[in-house]
Amino acid sequence: MKKALNFKIDENLPIEIVDSLRRANYDALTVEEQGLKGTPDYNIAEVCKKEGRIIVTLDIDFSDVRTYPPDEYPGIIVLRVKRQSRRHIINIFNRTIPFFNTEPIKHCLWIVEENRLRIRGEEGI
Repeated sequence: MKKALNFKIDENLPIEIVDSLRRANYDALTVEEQGLKGTPDYNIAEVCKKEGRIIVTLDIDFSDVRTYPPDEYPGIIVLRVKRQSRRHIINIFNRTIPFFNTEPIKHCLWIVEENRLRIRGEEGI
């Protein structure tokens, strides 16, 4: 059974990320859809916390566990990819979706790279 996960997609990611999540029956909103485009990271993080949404971003600032302790957030997913072409980002993210049902995400920081997934936080390693 699929976990009830809600996502917020940062403005630095292709809109197709939202489409992929919605096709997989997840609730996903973009920063732009909520009128938050250009909002500082800290404010985006607070909105995600309040709404119970997992932030998905390319912004490596979110991987700083001192600034964004994973146990204080519903989940943080940072894509750290070498090539930032639209197609490459979408492909890497789409390969990550199946792990939502098998790996801990609540109160965790996920670092998604081309060939590995690192999980850090309350439920992760």
